Amino acid sequence: MMEHGKQSETGVNILYCGDKNIEEGVILSVLSLLRHTAEPLHIFVMTMELTLGERKIAPVSQSTVRYLDDYVKRENQENSVTRIDASALFQAETPLANLETRFTPCCMLRLFADQVPELPERILYLDNDVLCRGDYSAFYHQDMAGCELAGVLDYYGRWFFRNRLCHLDYVNSGVLLLNLGHIRETGLFARCRAMCRDKQMFMPDQSAINKLAHSKKLWSRAYNEQRKLHRSTIFQHFTTSFRFFPWIHTLTVKPWQIEQVHQRLKLHEYDDLFREYTDVTTAMKGYLP
Repeated sequence: MMEHGKQSETGVNILYCGDKNIEEGVILSVLSLLRHTAEPLHIFVMTMELTLGERKIAPVSQSTVRYLDDYVKRENQENSVTRIDASALFQAETPLANLETRFTPCCMLRLFADQVPELPERILYLDNDVLCRGDYSAFYHQDMAGCELAGVLDYYGRWFFRNRLCHLDYVNSGVLLLNLGHIRETGLFARCRAMCRDKQMFMPDQSAINKLAHSKKLWSRAYNEQRKLHRSTIFQHFTTSFRFFPWIHTLTVKPWQIEQVHQRLKLHEYDDLFREYTDVTTAMKGYLP
């Protein structure tokens, strides 16, 4: 199941999940992380292949992971990138009720992390459209005793979804510090998988986590900024947002869509990162089969 790379008890553990379509985002996100930590960085990419009728989901390629592993080791020999094939796990507990929603089945892969014994007890899950622009050590190294996860309120969903009427507690699942050790004890992800199997939901993985988590810590939006870049932002999450001028509409721009980041978001914060990303992806074309 585990392919390439090696887990370490020291450093920072990061988890990405998805199919081949996340590769561009993972590369860019990893490059941003490298700029803001002096600790060894251990990247885990959980992926799968799946056939749904005529629809075929292809996994993140081994060659991409090998190249990225080689690249991060130039920064620090203790860095690593590891590919996890979760196809068998997913097929054993297929979330049948949510396979045909507008969200890819791979969004639910993170709910299988507790079944991968090689994954460390503390791991930071990031969506592939999250960029880092500051020191995240305080968030990563926080005390997680007795707590299943830590995250940030969902910018829009906090107002509409909550377990208690007068308490905002609906977290966005794009940036989650996971205490996998405690999650394995409480069975949180097992219950989430069962819920995704039996009940169709909007944003199924996020909905299940918010409904079933017993213990979570909430942090400031600086650690998952979903709306607009601020000077204090540590993680910027390029989610779909609403715009009200000149008409009400949604806006979706992903960080690897560099021209749109410049033109539609008017954002040049990451231009130096984008140059490195372009160099890396260009070099990859001569490396990958």
